[in-house]
Amino acid sequence: MENYNQTSTDFILLGLFPPSSLGLFLFTLTFPIFLMALTGNLSMVLLILLDAQLHTPMYFLLSQLSLMDLIYICTTVPKMASGFLYGNKSISFTGCEVQCFFFAMLAGCEGPILMSLAYDRYVAICFPLHYPILMNRRVCVLMILGSWAMGAVNSCAHTVYVLHIPYCRSRAIDHFYCDIPAMVTLACGDTWIYEYTLFLSTVTFLLFPFIAIVGSYGKVLLAVYRMCSQEGRKKAYSTCSTHLTVVTFYYVPFVFTYLHPKSLRTPAEDKLVAVFYTILTPMLNPMIYSLRNKEVLGALRRVTQSICSLKM
Repeated sequence: MENYNQTSTDFILLGLFPPSSLGLFLFTLTFPIFLMALTGNLSMVLLILLDAQLHTPMYFLLSQLSLMDLIYICTTVPKMASGFLYGNKSISFTGCEVQCFFFAMLAGCEGPILMSLAYDRYVAICFPLHYPILMNRRVCVLMILGSWAMGAVNSCAHTVYVLHIPYCRSRAIDHFYCDIPAMVTLACGDTWIYEYTLFLSTVTFLLFPFIAIVGSYGKVLLAVYRMCSQEGRKKAYSTCSTHLTVVTFYYVPFVFTYLHPKSLRTPAEDKLVAVFYTILTPMLNPMIYSLRNKEVLGALRRVTQSICSLKM
């Protein structure tokens, strides 16, 4: 491995793909996935914003997930692509700070957003007559703002720490973005206190929302099972299965990365899992929302027809 020890404040991202024909092939597969994720999530955000029939709490919460996926890929993939294509693996202190902050913030606020989405479905299916009161627009906005605020506060604490600890060894981060656990391994001295704090933070933002999500969907599925209407039961199952798929895509990689013992993981495994939640999941989520949702497809037709009529 090349020696990337340096005295400047810049960091070195070792990247995702090897500088070979295999790496070039894998990169050519990543680029269209990035474009699909970018297009799909931007379309979901704009569609929910433009179509009045999608101005409901559930779709406002889904638009936040699409916005998060959009920020995920825009924060990590462009720098990774430029490093591979141009060979410039260096990233400035400020650039690394931006990546750390946005990534930690998104990781922290996605769990509460998914928990809010589970609560929304719980109220809609178990207490349909009280839904306009329990999930009005004010409650929805407070849930969204609270989720982003908690993620931002948590991210500030981790970002300030990881970028102000002394690095007496190499500044070469064995990742394709400034991943906090990968950076901590380069620090001087003992970091067990921070690693313990990171573990507690992960438990707070992953485990507690997960318990609430499981409890909400457990009651929802029980209520759906007792429904007399076959059509209502089918629609509820479809909506819940879509949301549970998104929850699975979020929890599995994060649990592996942040709750799995570091001694049982390798940097290559961490990068492979990171590809899943920074590139593949942002591509798959809007497809799950749209292809299995008649309301979204109907909104897409209405918005398309409106745009076409304006042009004519």
